[in-house]
Amino acid sequence: MAKVQMCNVEVVNNPGKYTDPFQFDVYFECIEDLDEDLEWKIVYVGSSESELLDQVLDSICVGPITAGRHKFTFTASPPDFSKIPESELRGVTVIFISCAFREQEFERVGYFLNNDYSDPEMRENPPEKTDINLLVRHILASDPRVTRFAINWGDVNEQVEPTNTGGGEDEECNKMEQDSMFPPPLPPSDTDNSLSCGMENCNGVNNMEFPYPSTAKPGEFALSTDSVDFMQ
Repeated sequence: MAKVQMCNVEVVNNPGKYTDPFQFDVYFECIEDLDEDLEWKIVYVGSSESELLDQVLDSICVGPITAGRHKFTFTASPPDFSKIPESELRGVTVIFISCAFREQEFERVGYFLNNDYSDPEMRENPPEKTDINLLVRHILASDPRVTRFAINWGDVNEQVEPTNTGGGEDEECNKMEQDSMFPPPLPPSDTDNSLSCGMENCNGVNNMEFPYPSTAKPGEFALSTDSVDFMQ
C-alpha cells in the first residue's frame, strides 16, 4: 500500500505566457511518518518523438514527512525553448509532476498543455520563426492524468506486486496503474485551475478548503473521460 498519495494539485497561473514560470499548489497525504525525503519533479515534454528532449524544470526534496495532510507550492522556470524543435514550440505537449521515494517513482500527475498565439491572425498565418514572447500556454487543469507505480517502501517482508496483471504486457507496465492520455479537450477558462480527489472526510489541507467531486472514489483523482479537439 502506498504511504503517500497526492490529494489535489492546483494550477495557479493558468493560462499564462510561454515565458511565465509554472506554479502548482500540491496537496498530499502521508499515512505514517517518513524519515527520508520525498523527491518531487516538474517535467516538460519537449518532443513527442524522444524522451531525450524532456526537460526537468525543477526538482526539490521535501522531508522528513510526518503523518497527515500537507501542502507546498512548487514553482519552476519555463522550458528552455532552444532545446525544443522549432516544429514543436507551438501546439500540444505534456507537463507532469512526479514524486519518488528512495529514487523510486510512485506517482505522477500529467496535464496536456497547448502553446499558441493569442492573435487569431497569427494562429492562421504564423511567422516562419516562432516568437515565444507572443505565445500563450493553456494547461488543461480540469483533466489530469494520474499514474501510480507500486514500489518498495522499505517495510520488512514487503512484496511489490503489479497493479495490472493482464497478459502480454511488459514488466514495467505490470507495475503501474495508469490512466490513458487520449486527445485533450478545449483549454480551461481562467478560473478552471484545479483538479480534485474524492478522499472521504478530507475537507481541507492545512486549514485550506477545496472541493471533492462526489463521483470520485476515496483517495483518487476525479478524471474526465470526455474528449474533443484542442483549440487550433
